[in-house]
Amino acid sequence: MQKVAKKNAFYAQSGGVTAVINATACGVIETARQHRDKIGKVYAGHNGIIGALTEELIDTSKESTKTIAALRHTPSGAFGSCRYKLKSLEENRAEYERLIEVFKAHNIGYFFYNGGGDSADTCLKVSQLSQTMGYPISAIHVPKTVDNDLPFTDNCPGFGSVAKYVAVSTKEAAMDVASMCETSTKVFILEVMGRHAGWIAAASALAQEQVGDAPHIILFPEIAFDKQKFLKRVKQTVNKYGYCVVVASEGAQYKDGTFIADAGSKDAFGHTQLGGVAPTLATMVKQELGYKYHWAVADYLQRAGRHIASATDVEQAYAVGQKAVEYALQGKNAVMPAIVRKPGKRYRWTIEEAPLDKIANVEKMMPRNYISRDGFHITDAGREYLQPLIQGEDYPPYKNGVPQYAKLKKVMVDKKLKKSFKV
Repeated sequence: MQKVAKKNAFYAQSGGVTAVINATACGVIETARQHRDKIGKVYAGHNGIIGALTEELIDTSKESTKTIAALRHTPSGAFGSCRYKLKSLEENRAEYERLIEVFKAHNIGYFFYNGGGDSADTCLKVSQLSQTMGYPISAIHVPKTVDNDLPFTDNCPGFGSVAKYVAVSTKEAAMDVASMCETSTKVFILEVMGRHAGWIAAASALAQEQVGDAPHIILFPEIAFDKQKFLKRVKQTVNKYGYCVVVASEGAQYKDGTFIADAGSKDAFGHTQLGGVAPTLATMVKQELGYKYHWAVADYLQRAGRHIASATDVEQAYAVGQKAVEYALQGKNAVMPAIVRKPGKRYRWTIEEAPLDKIANVEKMMPRNYISRDGFHITDAGREYLQPLIQGEDYPPYKNGVPQYAKLKKVMVDKKLKKSFKV
């Protein structure tokens, strides 16, 4: 009797990367290696899902145990990520059929897609189409997004570390401004990520230990921006404390839905390109109030800051990767390992499965009861939710004063399909 070859696995990273997405990759690969009797090799997409479409697969079995373990403390996307949104099945069925063709050619039976809402949708469609094409794939979506906007999961791996970075940066920058405000900068504005959900901006409030501490004003996408109300609060704060620190979500918007920093163009996903809310606000402050100001954009620094990652975040990121493999081996399909917060005063969490058809393309905004009545800060409920997510430090190893991160060989698998695919 001919022995049936073990199915291989395919792992891909999607969208904007995080300080801990590679910890998830580590969880997937290490767990798969522990089940070599059931899973063959783990291939990783070179530059995310594009790697599957172009048949550019990285053979992770060529990486040493030590290197794979080092992914746990390495930021960014070690295998490469991409912002490439697959169209709907009705618009371009060929893309999905190509994925199944590549998976079939390389005996791939497990698909682990590590990303946000768009990747959850792709994962679901692959699961569905593979059934109709007679080559069923066990498709598991693995959560990741600094925006913390996926439903069903209490929080998203990647968010806790960004939250910690922003809270620490707000605290330190505020100390700088406070020490110089008598003769120099009166207003400091920090712009953070968050197109539609203000979770990251909200986390800056964790810098505040007592009344009067920064941040003094937080601008959320969920709360309509009122220019005059904003400027009035800035002036009141400067008069009272001598300076004012503002943390603004990039997606802060007016009542009519217009972004404060609308640059007038769209990105690959059809999202409005944002041109910089911090300098826009700074201009308002200068023109209307005449205060000297400084502004900064956390940008990639906030999501790449592995040197100050949250230990809770690292642990959760690894755990969802581990659980994704376990789900696949249990025969589960079209699900996502979701983080569930247990009740009680002490922070505890577990992982449970959530259905992809309820997750795909759904955004979780901040609850209104997490935002103060005046719309400029968070409530005690918001703080209670956020505080545990930034707990603990998980420092990478250092050499010559800088962190040491994993460097992959990225050995490519030989292509088997004659037909190429352009993206």
